[in-house]
Amino acid sequence: MIYIASDHAGFKLKEKLIKKFDMKNLSPDYIKGDDYPDYVKELSKKVLKTRGKGILICGTGIGMSIAANKVPGIRAALCFNALSAKHSRESNDANVLVLSGWMTKEKDAEKIVKVWLKTKFGGKKRNIRRINKIKKIEK
Repeated sequence: MIYIASDHAGFKLKEKLIKKFDMKNLSPDYIKGDDYPDYVKELSKKVLKTRGKGILICGTGIGMSIAANKVPGIRAALCFNALSAKHSRESNDANVLVLSGWMTKEKDAEKIVKVWLKTKFGGKKRNIRRINKIKKIEK
């Protein structure tokens, strides 16, 4: 399952992506001045419980990224192009993609999401070793 959520600043881009991809919308309403950490918490719970993937969108993507990476088990990657999306999955096994609602054009976002969803974790020894070190930091 793919979950998606955004605050007010990412709402437009989120709505456009939902039309292109099969996703469960966890923030269906536009709420001016809402707080992105609330959506991070909800989406992170779902991703961890189902071992699914999530997409978060706020103005710059930075706030969502910082908040999501505070949740043990979440590896959120702020991506601005298809190459960073590919590497976030292939090398880091990112389970949450973060996008900027202000700086990511719809067409670019579609490509980023498509690449991110289709790319599998590479599973190389060095990648596993690094992810395990991240898990130790989380404890």
